[in-house]
Amino acid sequence: MAPGRDESPERPPERKAPSELDPSTASPQRIGLRSGLAALREKANIQDRLVEKLLQQVIPAEDRHGPPEITISADDAAFPQRPGFNLTTMSNNFRRFNARIGVVFKFQARMTRILSWRRPSHTLSLLATYTFVCLDPYLLCVLPIVGILLGAFIPGFLARHPAPPKGTLSSEQSMGYSPRGPPLAPAATVRPAKELSKDFFRNMGDLQNCMDDFTQGHDMVVALLVPISNFSNEALSSAVFLFLFAAGVLMTIAAHMIPWRLVFLIGGWAAVGSGHPAVARLLAATRESHIQPREQEARSWLDAWIATDVILDSAPETREVEIFELQRQSAAGEWEPWLFCPSPYDPLSQPRIAGERPRGTRFFEDVMPPEGWEWSEKKWALDLWSRDWVEERIITGVEVETEGERWVYDIYNEREGRTGVVDDHGGDNQAENKPSGRSGGMPHMSWEEGEDGTGKKGEWRRRRWVRLVKRKVAVSGTQ
Repeated sequence: MAPGRDESPERPPERKAPSELDPSTASPQRIGLRSGLAALREKANIQDRLVEKLLQQVIPAEDRHGPPEITISADDAAFPQRPGFNLTTMSNNFRRFNARIGVVFKFQARMTRILSWRRPSHTLSLLATYTFVCLDPYLLCVLPIVGILLGAFIPGFLARHPAPPKGTLSSEQSMGYSPRGPPLAPAATVRPAKELSKDFFRNMGDLQNCMDDFTQGHDMVVALLVPISNFSNEALSSAVFLFLFAAGVLMTIAAHMIPWRLVFLIGGWAAVGSGHPAVARLLAATRESHIQPREQEARSWLDAWIATDVILDSAPETREVEIFELQRQSAAGEWEPWLFCPSPYDPLSQPRIAGERPRGTRFFEDVMPPEGWEWSEKKWALDLWSRDWVEERIITGVEVETEGERWVYDIYNEREGRTGVVDDHGGDNQAENKPSGRSGGMPHMSWEEGEDGTGKKGEWRRRRWVRLVKRKVAVSGTQ
């Protein structure tokens, strides 16, 4: 090893990136490449800023960061996880979409030209094809194949084998087109429109107009159908429902007798023919002279028929609800108000068997109607037919009072004494927690009738109160 030299191997000099080269020492080609890259980056930045400014006008200021990303659970693992809303992703996808949507607008423009009779030969050709399909619907299977052949393969072949230009061949050679020989032109490909080009901005204009057309069409459909179908005007919606129901029944019976091929043939020709300028002017004149004067008459007749023949049940639905007043016998033999309970808490009920306390409210005023209902009567009424609801529920082990206040008492069991007493705090007395009538060897207990309620009774008594409720009427409003 030579003295004075470093023991580590010598590293080659580092190469600088093109962006770090000194402009004075860079070649003209490298400088031109760097300028082109900078121009492309600046162009992309302009596009991003343009689209972001556009989206920022749509998104509210408080929501511009977008909602949190949505995660998919394990049960939905079959579906790919898609990102949440992001302004950068949205602008990038919009630019890509707008660069490729031109073919749809070209197809729309061509169909508009055909249906508007700008070239009658094209429109008649479409009607001739439509006629063949109506007369023989099986030709629908051929249309996609013919469309692919005429729309993709034949134009692609003609692009590779173009016809010779006029004037380059003799009159004998120019009589016909010959597809023979090697391809003379490159294959035609579909490329997206260049960003910030005329086609790109043309697509943006078409997309803008398409969104406006969709918005107007959506609003027209909503304004026409929603007031009829949402029963905001119940008489009108009921009449339309009746007509549709009758039409559905009629079509179910007579659909097989209708010549559908002829119907579609005449309907298609009428729809396309109405787009002809002369026919459109004739239809407009006919509507002004004959249809419009009778529209008001027909509407008046329909309103009168709805008002007289469509009878609506304006009274809301009513139901009867019940509540049971429970009282407990104290140690002194006096009856104490306990709860208003939705169940009678009879000796064989599940809460009594489980040793649970009854659940409910202590005051009548706290009893509320079911959700979606409201009181139809001002006061509760005592059910004087206690025997009926006892028999309906197949309640045993009770004594029914047929006179007086109509209480239904627990039958006192002398072998067990009183049932377990529930204390004032709602807990069961641990020393006396056996339910009434639940001891081994106890004989079968049925319900009995009493008149004045005298004699020794069980721990609980109850009676039934009823009250009518009606459906709440929803007030319709505009959103």
